[in-house]
Amino acid sequence: MKILKNEWVYFMTAMMFFTRIPVPFKVPYSNEIMNKSQKYFSWVGLVVGLINAVVFYLSFKLFNLEIAIVLMMISNVLLTGAFHEDGFTDVCDSFGGGYGKEKIMTIMKDSRVGAYGAIGIILLFALKFFSLKDLGNAEIIKTLAIIVLAHTSSRFIAGTMIYTHQYVTDIDVSKSKPLANKALDGESLLISFIAVLVAFSLIPDWRLIFAFMVSYIGKIYLGWYFKKHIGGYTGDCLGTVQQVSEVLFYLGTIIAWKFI
Repeated sequence: MKILKNEWVYFMTAMMFFTRIPVPFKVPYSNEIMNKSQKYFSWVGLVVGLINAVVFYLSFKLFNLEIAIVLMMISNVLLTGAFHEDGFTDVCDSFGGGYGKEKIMTIMKDSRVGAYGAIGIILLFALKFFSLKDLGNAEIIKTLAIIVLAHTSSRFIAGTMIYTHQYVTDIDVSKSKPLANKALDGESLLISFIAVLVAFSLIPDWRLIFAFMVSYIGKIYLGWYFKKHIGGYTGDCLGTVQQVSEVLFYLGTIIAWKFI
């Protein structure tokens, strides 16, 4: 029972950290608990993806496809507090306007959004909108499953950065955000990947393995880019990997359905 209780605390910690979903009880916090919660990052993505799919389906029943997509995107921002999107804008600003590790890290901690961040998030949302529109025009029901799968797999892929790259400590430690940054054992990684398999079971189409590979290649490139410029990753970098991986999954699905 104690093991199950601990696992529930880890899951609720991940849920509380990445979403605005109310947690039914007071969750204890420590760096160890935060780190062990990483095994459930993809499971949080599964929950977020399911909620997004429900909002999309209900909105589509009431309105047209375009409105349904926008309403779903709004609900996602409200659901997650734009947590990953905020990281994406910070990365756009810092890597776009900074030269050298120290300058990049300094800009990354600035709460203000600059031109690079504003342009980046607009283009990201536009690409996400038109990708979902293309998928929705092809098959609405399958698109619901793709949404769930994209949210789940993108959070799993972002989590693998913890295993493959080094965490870069913030220059100003006082501004450091809570973050799981220590790789756990293989069992924890397997628990995280099981959520991806559950999402895949919603739409057993082998061609979607290609979309997953496209997403992971995006992570490999971003990991190389971050390592080259700052020596590793930060929390904002993980948010960027999640957002880019999600969009790449949509694009990879479009390619797979058209050419494979």
